Amino acid sequence: MGDYVLRCLAGGELLEDHYTLTCPNHPGFIRAEYTAAQLTVRENLPGVFRFSDWLPVHGSIPTNSRPMTFKNRELCRELGLPNLWITFTGYYPERGCYVPTGSFKELEALPTIVRLKEAGGGTLVVASAGNTGRAFAQMSAEFGTPVVLVVPESSADKLWTAGYFDHSSIRLITVRGDYTDAIKTADKICEARGYFPEGGGKNIARRDGMGCVMLDAAVTIGKLPEYYFQAVGSGTGGIAAWEAAARLIRDGRFGSVLPELHLSQNLPFVPMVRAWNAGRDHILDEDMPNAQASINAVSAHVLTNRTPPYGIRGGVYDAMKSCGGRMYAVENSDAATAAKIFSEAENGTDIDPAAAVAFASLISAAEDGSIRKNANILLNITGGGYQRVKKDCETAQIGVYTTVDPGEVPVL
Repeated sequence: MGDYVLRCLAGGELLEDHYTLTCPNHPGFIRAEYTAAQLTVRENLPGVFRFSDWLPVHGSIPTNSRPMTFKNRELCRELGLPNLWITFTGYYPERGCYVPTGSFKELEALPTIVRLKEAGGGTLVVASAGNTGRAFAQMSAEFGTPVVLVVPESSADKLWTAGYFDHSSIRLITVRGDYTDAIKTADKICEARGYFPEGGGKNIARRDGMGCVMLDAAVTIGKLPEYYFQAVGSGTGGIAAWEAAARLIRDGRFGSVLPELHLSQNLPFVPMVRAWNAGRDHILDEDMPNAQASINAVSAHVLTNRTPPYGIRGGVYDAMKSCGGRMYAVENSDAATAAKIFSEAENGTDIDPAAAVAFASLISAAEDGSIRKNANILLNITGGGYQRVKKDCETAQIGVYTTVDPGEVPVL
């Protein structure tokens, strides 16, 4: 399972994997190249580990968490898109979805926990705006992996676990600032011995875990979709979709054309949208006017990364140039309308604010003719079912260990 080598995308050299996140010689992403040219779905393995051939791990841990791909014929009719497919990663038992934290971030956390353990273990340090932190907290509570979670003070209420209540392996640090301030604080913590960054988009386990959305869709549909819709904060999900699609093309059974990437951000904070529409491979300060006020004004706070891997080799810009597509700036009101439409079509299921942004961009594309009506379209619903999981499962809020100012290093 998961036999692979690591390659630097900038220099092309092969690297040894010791929970390696970067190339020592070049900036840019590294990528896993798997021995298995064709994907074998291993039904005997739990959850997302059914795709272990293309995950950078050799073992697995017990889980039911995985993406599920399906059609909703009511939405297909309403939008005039007969081949609209939805991949849902959240808590929705009627659709076979049992992700206890309600977010596709568990697809990243699961292989990351295994990868670190196989590399010798240590304490993971995770910067998050909410969903990622909750996913790693759940893994820590279930499996005992020590984690330090660093989140904006305003996101503390998003940190809880479902079904597991021993939080002794978790340290929750809140920062009086935004998500980018949390990232900087996490980086400082990792300067101490024994603390390892989870790595964000640089971590192949996170990217390839997210890429399982594309794998599940292609296996279910029987071929690659022609359009892929997702809301992005760092853009790592879009990168993961691109990399997974490229592997499926090399597999030879799912088509030969990369899906167009249709990525969205939440107005008024849309730095990647502005940079892409200006034809730039880098983000400028002018792409984030009144950044803090804009961040405070969005409905999907997980989409507010001020330092996304946009222009880095193998990053969002490269993914968009390779796949083609569009970026969308979505108003809060349009996202709220999209969330209501989805809920009414899917048994009252609530979806994550970021997923609502993605769905709103799809509705816009269908209305303005940006996509072909009969094409195979994949909508990535990156989270949902929060109301249901809190009804079906006991949840426990994670207590704050300490609160710090931006730039301050907590004592752990």
